[in-house]
Amino acid sequence: MPTRAHTTGSRPLPTPRLPATAHRVAVLAYPGMSMFEAGIVTEVFGLARPEFDVDWYDLVVCAERPVPVVGGASLHTPYGLAELAQARTVIVPGVPDVTGDPSPELVTALRRAHRGGARIMSICSGAFALAGAGLLDGRRATTHWRYAELLARRYPRVEVDPDVLYLDDGDLLTSAGSAAGLDLCVHVVRRDHGAAIANAVARRLVIPPHRDGGQAQFVETPVPTDPDDDRIAGSIDWALAHLAEPLSVAQLAGRAHMSSRTYLRHFARATGTSPIRWLIDQRVRASLTLLEETDAPVEQVARTVGFDTPVTYRHHFGRVMLTSPSAYRRAFRINAGRPA
Repeated sequence: MPTRAHTTGSRPLPTPRLPATAHRVAVLAYPGMSMFEAGIVTEVFGLARPEFDVDWYDLVVCAERPVPVVGGASLHTPYGLAELAQARTVIVPGVPDVTGDPSPELVTALRRAHRGGARIMSICSGAFALAGAGLLDGRRATTHWRYAELLARRYPRVEVDPDVLYLDDGDLLTSAGSAAGLDLCVHVVRRDHGAAIANAVARRLVIPPHRDGGQAQFVETPVPTDPDDDRIAGSIDWALAHLAEPLSVAQLAGRAHMSSRTYLRHFARATGTSPIRWLIDQRVRASLTLLEETDAPVEQVARTVGFDTPVTYRHHFGRVMLTSPSAYRRAFRINAGRPA
């Protein structure tokens, strides 16, 4: 079904009755909201996907007030907090003021939705609205790295993790900065409909189905005095060219002319993950093309990208892609008959 909202100049329509079986996703609109974050939600949940042959989402845009001003434009929607409270998934984009509190009406709607079994999500600083409603008390949550310390200080009962791109805590899901909302939305599609459909949605968005590392890699850091002497980047480039070979932290540290301990610290600061975790993820990514475009047995694919055994490869593939190599191949095979 199409996204249900009306732009300036259109006649407001009566609130239609939505099918009881539809998975209604409600996104909150408010003055000063990020159009990019609202666009993420619309792109993932608001476009019809008849080619998937599954019951897709029904997206409604809800607002506390009749005419929220967004980026200098007025957005008309017939839906308010009553419809938001009845949705199965509720999404709150980043709030414009992280020092303020959500309105009592919004708090009531969020609590009512949560009590009714809804999945509540936030993008970027939207976590402050969830925390202000008391939903994150005793729960893990994340937000943009710029606001993580403030969120922890304002709401000490929330367990704030500033390093991840998103957190899935069951019925409460939070994401980091705006673009991390894409990661979270694709993750939700994967949770609801499986890896194959989530990967297809990600491809149409021209984004990876899963991004490596956390948001630590995006935290502002001083520019190196000599940008050409980026030893970590040099070791990464070298590793990518030698993925099929046995690689160790000691080897990578040696390429960067660092001790292993120093290298681990600098690598984590640069990428948000460990060298071994990064290597495993890169090898899994490298195997996708072989699965899609060749008939090579899984055992051969595993060896080609540097895994010691097919068992190890299948284990790590499942962790990264949430499916098996064989299932991925069936879903994304492009053409057969090519050698690895």
